[in-house]
Amino acid sequence: MSNLEPPTKMPGANTPTCSAQHTYSNLGEVRTHLLPSKACRPRTSEPPATDPQPLPPPLPKKTLTRTHSLPTHKASSPSLTRARPPRKPLVGSRSVDESQAGDDRAGSAQSPAEPPFSSLDTELGLSLQDLHHPEAVHAALEARQLEGLRAVHARLHTRLLGGRPGPCRPDHGFRLLDSSPCVESGDALYYRLVRVHEEAWHLLAAKVPKPGAEEPHPWGLELQVSLLPHFNLQGLCGLLPEGALPEAPWSGCVALVAEVPELTVAQWLVEAGAQPPEEFTKTVALLLLQLSAALERLEAQGAALAELRLENLLLVAPRGCMATGPPRLLLADFGHVRPRPPGTPGIHARQLGRLFRELLGPGVPLATHVATGLERLAAQLTRVWPSAARTRSALQALLWGPGPELRSHGAPLGSWLRVRRTMLVLHLAERAVGGEVPGLEDWLCCEYLTEATAASVDLALSLLWD
Repeated sequence: MSNLEPPTKMPGANTPTCSAQHTYSNLGEVRTHLLPSKACRPRTSEPPATDPQPLPPPLPKKTLTRTHSLPTHKASSPSLTRARPPRKPLVGSRSVDESQAGDDRAGSAQSPAEPPFSSLDTELGLSLQDLHHPEAVHAALEARQLEGLRAVHARLHTRLLGGRPGPCRPDHGFRLLDSSPCVESGDALYYRLVRVHEEAWHLLAAKVPKPGAEEPHPWGLELQVSLLPHFNLQGLCGLLPEGALPEAPWSGCVALVAEVPELTVAQWLVEAGAQPPEEFTKTVALLLLQLSAALERLEAQGAALAELRLENLLLVAPRGCMATGPPRLLLADFGHVRPRPPGTPGIHARQLGRLFRELLGPGVPLATHVATGLERLAAQLTRVWPSAARTRSALQALLWGPGPELRSHGAPLGSWLRVRRTMLVLHLAERAVGGEVPGLEDWLCCEYLTEATAASVDLALSLLWD
C-alpha cells in the first residue's frame, strides 16, 4: 500500500458522472422508461468553445422482447406443462400468467367467461339446475345447518365433560385438602383430595359412607363401575386403599369420584328461595331435565332407582362455564339402584311427579309459563306414567318451545324446527362475536334441536299440554 503514488490529477467538479454509452442487459423484462431521458455529455473545467460541437443524435429506441424468464401461456415448455398440476379456476381474480396474457391481448374486446361455482356451492352440493328449485336450496341449507349444530353440540360436550382424571393406580399419591367434608348427602360424606402423579395433579373427592347408613346394593355399584361416562351420572375413578391417607378422618377403603360436589339439591332449594320467580322456575326445569337424562340412561340399562331423594342429588359447577349459569346435576345414589322389572317403562314417573312438587314448593303456584308447565307435567306423570325419555322431551319443549298455541293452530312443526335452529345458530354467533362463551344451557338446547323431529315434538306437546 505504501508504494502507491497519489494521483497526479484529481477529478474536477465537471467530471462526467455517467458513461457516455449505456449497455442494457436482458433481465427478463425491462421497461422503456429505464432509458435515460437525455444523453450525458462530458463536462470539463475548461470554458466551452466558441464553436460548440453538435449534439450526438438520440439513441434509437430499442425493441424489447419478452424472454422465457417469466412463464407465459404462449411460450411454455412441454415438459413443464406435463409436470405442472392442473390449474384450478379462480373466481373473481386472475393468476399471474393470466394477467400477463391479458396485457398481451390489451385492446381486444372479449366478453368475460361465466365464473365457475365457488367452494361454498360445492360444499352445499348444489348445481346450476338446483338453484332454480327453492326446495333443493332449502334442503341443502337445512342439512348444513343441522350438521353445524351437531358440531357445536359435540364440542360443548367435550368441554363440559372433559378433564376426567382417569382410573387410579397403585403408584399414585394422594393428599387430603380438608379435614371436614365439603358436602354431606343423605348417605355419604365427600372429602376433597388431590391425586398426584409426577407433574399431574387432579382434584378428586373421597366418597365415605355415613355411619349407620344402609348397606349399598352391590348390583348398583357394579353397574356404576361398568357405565360409560355420562354428564349426569357420578363417575368412579377407583378405590382409595386403607392407610393411603394416615390423616384421613375415616377408616377403611373408600371410593374415589371424579366430580367434587358443591351442594345437594336439597341445600340449593333452601338457598334459592330469594331468586326471582322466572329465574328460579327455569333453573328447576333445567335440573329436572338433567335428572330425566340420568334416569333415561338407567332405564336403557335395565335399571331403576328405588328411592329418589333431593339430598342424594348432587350439584357441581360445569367445567368452563360462568358461575352464574345453571349447575350440573349428578345422580350419585347407586346403592339404591336395582334391576328394573320387565314391562315397566315409566317406573320413575311417580317419583318424578313427587319431586316436581317438592321443588316448586307448597302454596300458590308461581305465575310463570314454566311453572304452569311443570305443574301440568307433574299431574301427567302420575296419570300417564311416561318413560324418562318422554319426560325429558316434554321438559325440552317446555324450555325452548314450541308453545301450546302453535299446536292448537295446527302449524307445521317441521317448519318451526327449521326456524328455531336458524335462530339458535344466529344467537350463538352473535354471542361469540361479543366474546361470550356458550354454557350448559346452550349445550342442552343444542342437544334438543339436533335430536328433535316433528313427530317427537308433537309427542312431547301432547304429554305437556293435552
